[in-house]
Amino acid sequence: MPSKSLYSVHPSIPYVQNIISKLKTKTGRSIDEWVEFVKKDGPRTESERRTWLKERHELGTNYAWWIAERSVGKGEDDGDPEAYLRKAPEYVEEMFAGKRSGLRPIYDKLLKLGLRMGKDAKACPCKTIVPLYREHVFAEIKPATNARIDLGLALGNVTAKLPKRIEPVKSAKGNRITHRIAVESIDQVDEFVEKWLLTAYEADEKG
Repeated sequence: MPSKSLYSVHPSIPYVQNIISKLKTKTGRSIDEWVEFVKKDGPRTESERRTWLKERHELGTNYAWWIAERSVGKGEDDGDPEAYLRKAPEYVEEMFAGKRSGLRPIYDKLLKLGLRMGKDAKACPCKTIVPLYREHVFAEIKPATNARIDLGLALGNVTAKLPKRIEPVKSAKGNRITHRIAVESIDQVDEFVEKWLLTAYEADEKG
C-alpha cells in the first residue's frame, strides 16, 4: 500500500476543474477536442498557439493558456487532483535540487512543523514555493537563495509589535504573506519559528 502523501490538492485545482468542465458549453469544444484541433490546425509553438487561440478563436486568456499548454504536453496537473498529487513531490525535488540541496533538511523540518499546527493545516507545493493553508494561506516555504529559506507568514491581522527577526515583505501589498523569517540552518527552526507559525495559523481562523 503506497504511503500517504504529505501534500494536499492545491485550492486552485478544483477551480480550474470547474472552469474546464464548462469549456464545451461555452466554446463548442471540450479541452481534449481543442487540444486535438490545435495540434492539427494551429501554429507550431505554445506561445503562437496561445496567441492564435485568443486572436483567431476569441478565447479568453485562461482558456487559451490551458489549451496551448496541454497541446505541448504540459499543464495536465492544473485541473486534475490526482495528476497534481503525483507532481507535487517532483516540484519539491526540483526546488531543492543542485546547489539548493543543502536546504532540504531545513525544508523538511519546516514542513513537518507547519503541518503540526493543526489537523486542517495542509501543504500544497507550487514550482517555486510551498504554501501552507488553513482556510487561506497562513505561511509559505521558499528557497530564497542557495543558502537561505524564507518562511513567509500571514501576519496582517497581528497588531502587536513584531520582533526584529520577523521582517516585513517588501511586496506584501495585496498578498496575504506580509512578513518573513530568514532561516539559514536547521538550528534556526526553533521555538521562535514555531511560535510565529502558530500565530499565523491561529490568525487565519479570525481572518
